[in-house]
Amino acid sequence: MAIVLKSKSFQRNLLFSIGGVFLLFAICFSVYQYQREKEYKIDILHSRLQMYNYEMVQTIGEDSLTNNRLFRDYVERHSMEGLRVSIIDKDGLVILDSYETQVDSLGNHLQRTEIQQALHHGNGYDIKRLSQSTHETYFYSATRFGNVIVRTAVPYSAELTRSLQADSTYMYYAIVLTLLLGVALYYITHRISRHIGYLREFAMKAEEGKQLDHELERRLPDDELGDISHTIIMLYWKLRHSEEDKIRIKRQLTQNAAHELKTPAASIHGYLESILDHPDMPEDKKKHFLERCYAQSERMTKLLLDMSALTKLDEMDDSRTDTRQAYLQVNVGAIVQNVLDDTSLQLNEKHITPSIQMPKHVEVQGDASLLYSIFRNLIDNAIAYATGASRIAIICNEVEHEGRHFYEFQVSDDGPGVEPKHLEHLFERFYRIDKGRSRKLGGTGLGLAIVKNAVAVHGGTTTALSTPGGGLTIKFTLARF
Repeated sequence: MAIVLKSKSFQRNLLFSIGGVFLLFAICFSVYQYQREKEYKIDILHSRLQMYNYEMVQTIGEDSLTNNRLFRDYVERHSMEGLRVSIIDKDGLVILDSYETQVDSLGNHLQRTEIQQALHHGNGYDIKRLSQSTHETYFYSATRFGNVIVRTAVPYSAELTRSLQADSTYMYYAIVLTLLLGVALYYITHRISRHIGYLREFAMKAEEGKQLDHELERRLPDDELGDISHTIIMLYWKLRHSEEDKIRIKRQLTQNAAHELKTPAASIHGYLESILDHPDMPEDKKKHFLERCYAQSERMTKLLLDMSALTKLDEMDDSRTDTRQAYLQVNVGAIVQNVLDDTSLQLNEKHITPSIQMPKHVEVQGDASLLYSIFRNLIDNAIAYATGASRIAIICNEVEHEGRHFYEFQVSDDGPGVEPKHLEHLFERFYRIDKGRSRKLGGTGLGLAIVKNAVAVHGGTTTALSTPGGGLTIKFTLARF
């Protein structure tokens, strides 16, 4: 029952977070669209009145705009319902007005919005203003012609008000679309929460030492979430085979399932919740929160890739004999050089100098991609913990053990080093010396575990040593071709 309630709580939080962001977007879009359509209709009315102004000037001539007889004759012949036309000079004084013959009482119009816009931009309008002479509300549109301004105005009748209102039809479509997407969102979050509930059930049973339900794995989805769950389950069974690690296995699984996956998800949820709760949040802060969400998603992706790589290595380890038969001759020197080329930017940024000491032709029997991952993880690890100008040394020597010839590789750095008590645990999965610093550097706690497993499927061994003078040395062996 508790599992069901927690799963529902997760679904509710996920639904509210994603749904809230979507709803906020839908509202903002609707408001924007409404305002945009309203402005469009205002522009249409303004254009119609501008056309009237231009036609008037073309008919009676720009030089004759102040002729009272021509002005009133044109207005009378081209009258529109409620239309008011005024001729105003550049100083704001009304010269002629179709409603008033005594223009002296109309006052100075220089500071009127449409007049100022016409003087500076050639034309302008004022959406809604009460006329001081007629005490009616008008829509004003003004156009400048030389030293005079032609201004037309129409009163705000019920018909004009309706024509300027935005069409709300699209709102109904938006509501229907929002409801449909809401149903789809509920289905998706319900599906995710159900499978996370299965995973939570598995983790809780493992923590309590109960018999695990083998049907659980068959109920997992065939997607990324199912892959994560499957990987976690496989990690559990692999670790459980060792009796001496039973207690650590339970703790590790709980941390893996609840911490490694829930922590970035909770961070993303928290950042999104902050954005929703504070719609007036500054753009730079909102951008910072979104960047943090992206960084957390990148961390989950890297964790996925590392866990997938470990799963493949476990499968290869189970069929080690068949795997080795498919191995090819690989030039290790070329692989090391490829790794250094791929990480050259990071090396230069941290002022790290790599040095290589190995024979000309170092060839082993193995898988090129796995050998690349060995050196790449070791170099990435050394780069991540480098402080100031430092070095990375890659040394290779040929050794013999029980009649077999091996290449012994050493990858050393002069970073902060590792305390002796941690050395034997470095290759454990999800093991971190400084958890906070490791996550800040983007580590998943799986890099050295991948190195050890990749070396193991090649029949080699891996050890960690403290570098004399400070730093860490990873030593491993690969069978000579």
